[in-house]
Amino acid sequence: MYMKADPDEAWEKLRGSRANPPGKAGGGARRKTYGAALEQAEQMFRAAAVVGPATRPLQVFYGLSQAGRAIAAAAVDLKGEDWRLDGHGIKASGFDKPFPDIEIRTDPSTSRASFVRLSQLLDSPVWGKDPVRLEDVWDMLPVNLDYPLTDRNRHPALYTDDRSIHGDPHPLLHVPVCDIPDWVIDNGGRETTNAFFAKYPGLAQRHEYVRRTPHPDGPPDFTRYDHGGGELRVSWLMPQGHALVEERREHHHSLTRSHGRSRWFLPAISPTGREPHLLMAWWSVVYTLSMLARYEPAGWDGLISVDNNNHAVPIESLLKRAIEFLPGLIVATVDEVSG
Repeated sequence: MYMKADPDEAWEKLRGSRANPPGKAGGGARRKTYGAALEQAEQMFRAAAVVGPATRPLQVFYGLSQAGRAIAAAAVDLKGEDWRLDGHGIKASGFDKPFPDIEIRTDPSTSRASFVRLSQLLDSPVWGKDPVRLEDVWDMLPVNLDYPLTDRNRHPALYTDDRSIHGDPHPLLHVPVCDIPDWVIDNGGRETTNAFFAKYPGLAQRHEYVRRTPHPDGPPDFTRYDHGGGELRVSWLMPQGHALVEERREHHHSLTRSHGRSRWFLPAISPTGREPHLLMAWWSVVYTLSMLARYEPAGWDGLISVDNNNHAVPIESLLKRAIEFLPGLIVATVDEVSG
């Protein structure tokens, strides 16, 4: 469902911004950091594109980390010296566990480290000492829709299209919610659907979903895909009553997260009840892979062996798509914080 990314176009936009930096990066130390950090980020990503998976997560993560410093330098909401980042602010452990069960923790909200400071800037949660499983964050990335790590019931990113929002002023916002897993549809009942949607803060606020029958307790009217999964048309009652197309589209954006030109409903990170910004979801996953590659080289070598490990191809796919999609997400995030 996501659109093809053009990393070269994204890097051109970022390079073009350095002559007249956005937001608070217009002068002084912030301007110097913005330009230098983006140069390092681009070189890291371009280096990642020409190496294999044995070292690729290191270049991808440190490229993303440097891009984070440029984002902070441009951010209008970071005053004084708050834009300076110090340390990672995120930890991965449990490398002796199965790959999907590796644990991710963050520093507390008082930290000025990169992950915490950027998460606060982007209205994205941190969760401190409560561990989050790698698989749960992995499934939040739209590029991983076709690459599950286990056969457990998944809560993936759900695509939604605001191009269907049109017509005269109306009190209801109607949009399709796509990529609903088979395990939800196969059950077919309201209870399972309600419980599934409750994991997604944007969907938990829904007004109602379309039913197969006019009865209030009728089952939802899923549309199945030939390749598996399906979608459901969902509606929300607009807070102000009858609303124009742009007002309904703005409300839709308030319920979702962006990834490139697409909008997505994301599940909440369990300890927090809040969904992450997609940049921070990516950050969590590529950081974890980089720590595995750096500190557990033998274990990492086993994970990326396509002859011996069923996680190898999903990992290869994730790292390839990180190089494709993250530059565009960095562009969008710079725009978001500097406007």
